[in-house]
Amino acid sequence: MGMIDALAMEYQYETGVTRKVIDRLPEDKYGWKPHDKSMTAGQLASHIVEIQGWTAGTLAQDEFKMDDYKPFKPKSKAELLKTFDALVAESLKAMKSGVSDAALMKNWKMTQKGQTILDMPKVQVLRAWVLNHQIHHRGQLSVYLRLVGAPVPSIYGPSADEKS
Repeated sequence: MGMIDALAMEYQYETGVTRKVIDRLPEDKYGWKPHDKSMTAGQLASHIVEIQGWTAGTLAQDEFKMDDYKPFKPKSKAELLKTFDALVAESLKAMKSGVSDAALMKNWKMTQKGQTILDMPKVQVLRAWVLNHQIHHRGQLSVYLRLVGAPVPSIYGPSADEKS
């Protein structure tokens, strides 16, 4: 088993949990935010969905230019979840396409207007900027759920709303 196989198993598990959290967010709360400096619930959920698109791109190319970046703005929960599912499937397909450990150790770079934002091995991008980043924002969104009165799903064990 290579590094990518272990990452793919973890990614598949974590995205299953993440999807449950996103699905619990009521559409009528997409504009809610806990503080003026916070993202709205809808922006946060959309960002979590966007993160899923980073896997295939990171594996396929050595550089990503953010110059033309436009945030994902879904029109509905159905679009949000459909996009999430499609990006997760695309990511798993890319991860299961025979990526070698050597390819994962190759550097990847993110730039914006000629300035380097990130420059690190692809395996580190997948670990920090896909998996950990997703988990971080999922944790934020789970707190948003509690604050808007939506049931919080089981994440790494029971929640107050789900006993299993």
